[in-house]
Amino acid sequence: MASQSIEHGAGSPTPQSSAHTWKGTALGALRGVGQVDFQASLWCSLVILVALWVAGWEIGLFATIGAVVATLTARLLAVAHDSVTQGLMTYCGVLGGIAMVVYLGNHPSTYVMAVCAAVTCTLVTATLGTLLTPFGLRAFTGPFCLVSLVMVLGAPSFDRVWHGTPESAVTPATPKSPYVSWTDVWQGFFSNFSQIFFVETWYVGLIMLAGLFLAGWRVGLFAVLGSVVGILTAWALGAPAALIGEGIYGYNAVLTSLAFGVVLLRATAWNFVYTVLAAAATTALTASLSVLFEKFGSHTFTWPFNIATWALLAAVPFLSRITLLADDS
Repeated sequence: MASQSIEHGAGSPTPQSSAHTWKGTALGALRGVGQVDFQASLWCSLVILVALWVAGWEIGLFATIGAVVATLTARLLAVAHDSVTQGLMTYCGVLGGIAMVVYLGNHPSTYVMAVCAAVTCTLVTATLGTLLTPFGLRAFTGPFCLVSLVMVLGAPSFDRVWHGTPESAVTPATPKSPYVSWTDVWQGFFSNFSQIFFVETWYVGLIMLAGLFLAGWRVGLFAVLGSVVGILTAWALGAPAALIGEGIYGYNAVLTSLAFGVVLLRATAWNFVYTVLAAAATTALTASLSVLFEKFGSHTFTWPFNIATWALLAAVPFLSRITLLADDS
């Protein structure tokens, strides 16, 4: 439904119902942080938000700006109440806000761009939801990827927006050695969780993993599975050890594992194998898309997760052994 307000006489809601609605809106902004990892748990969302502030005040602030602006946009446009309170219109705005400060730097214009990114992410979320639902697909983080792609690519053309590549977005020359050390493994394992939010600090990823386990043991285990599969696949293919240690090859695998293992598929042996294969495919696709986007000065974002998940989810109706969780309803 569009609102939980009770209609009286001229159509204005009672103060109590209005307060209840705005409380739900505030909780929706918080849940939007957790919904990046498909979790509506308030505790999980709070822990992840704390982790983002631990990563740095700029990351925390711009994530918060994205969450608040995206949620208010959905609320003011009268999006269905449940979608707002569950953070389903918010999570792309969170990622969009962080992307702006990471790739444009902390300047007055960046705050404006973050607001624009959050508003646009909300609108594109509605657009993709409308377009993809008839095909049995979801928007996932596609709106964030599309909006950030356009804004980051176009930014250098505008003097009041572009102030040079910020230090946080500069990619140093990557050592090509595929020989993975124990440090690469354990730091990469935790960084796979934080890189979803553009953070490569391992202890931030550790905090986020703790938040995922607060959402449920199954959530935490599939997050761990995605991180392990990402590392093993990247190592088996001979990816640069430095990038494995930074979480570059694993964060999309974590999202894919959470999507298939927790949100999309039933708990069966065949579905488990399909989830592992999906996470591995996402890891391999990360390399291909990184090379592709680098050619025209863009960034991979979570495109590998979106593309692999859309493709493999679209195949499910033809695979009788793979069963959707939605089929149980």
